[in-house]
Amino acid sequence: MSPRAKARGGIDLGGTKIQTVIVGARSQVIGAARTETPHEGGPAAIAAAMADCLREAASGAGYETSELIGIGVGSPGEVDDRKGTVAGARNLSEWIEPYPLRNELKKALGAPVHIGNDVQVATTGEFELGAAKPYKSVLGVFWGTGVGGGIVLDGHDWLGRGAAGEIGHMVVKKGGAKCPCGNRGCMEAYAGRAAMEAEARRRHDKGEKTDLFKLMKHKGKDRLTSSVWGKALHHEDKLATDLLERAVDALGAGIASAVNLLDVEAVILGGGLGIRFGDELGPAIEKRMNESLFDHDNPPDFHVAALGDLGGAIGAALLAKS
Repeated sequence: MSPRAKARGGIDLGGTKIQTVIVGARSQVIGAARTETPHEGGPAAIAAAMADCLREAASGAGYETSELIGIGVGSPGEVDDRKGTVAGARNLSEWIEPYPLRNELKKALGAPVHIGNDVQVATTGEFELGAAKPYKSVLGVFWGTGVGGGIVLDGHDWLGRGAAGEIGHMVVKKGGAKCPCGNRGCMEAYAGRAAMEAEARRRHDKGEKTDLFKLMKHKGKDRLTSSVWGKALHHEDKLATDLLERAVDALGAGIASAVNLLDVEAVILGGGLGIRFGDELGPAIEKRMNESLFDHDNPPDFHVAALGDLGGAIGAALLAKS
């Protein structure tokens, strides 16, 4: 089979953006595209946007999507690759009931489709191709619209009964802030971008001063994206700084608890906010983690995801390797 005949597609579905790639035989990126995730219209509208975005990436690489040997998808929510469905993706528009994502994408794109948990495939991508290559056991923490986790133990993905790695829903404060999942005190209730935005709006409506929403409008956004948070932090916006510090504290505490349980060799920080603030806030997250470790003398290594914004899509493409 020629190298051209081994091209694969990868789709990373997030709460804010859809990132797609086309990779070659050695997982090198030969095409990429990105679009905003529709925030209305439900799963059908989102699936259509995913298909359009992959077509754009394929066109840039000189391919039709039907020429690809396979397409991998990393999705949030309850992913069932056997049935080809995704359910309970609560950070996405109206996505509660199981939706036949694999079949809809296969019909639209004309190639076999494989689906996996978004954070697990991103963690696997870092394990096989990125910052986690030197290790056998890894915890991936992806800080974005929500907070997700992926686990590799002794060189193998750990999926549990299908829902392992939900580090964002580890409780870091009993009876604490309401989480989008419905529970209280979850890490995601303090660190997820959606929850941070909800808290910023609540405090702004009560009279607290902030430029977050002015910056959002200036950038032509309808949400507080990672770039808006970055701009506000660099402007030393008090509310933004306070909420990011609160997120750092929650992330560090939750990661430490997971490390105390699993004793992994390394922690990889990724996701939209993780990549954006990895250099700036990563050391503070690591410091907070170290404060709560059981084994203070042997902390795990801590790295920012090396594959960057494309990591989730590259990891998804690995699903189609066979």
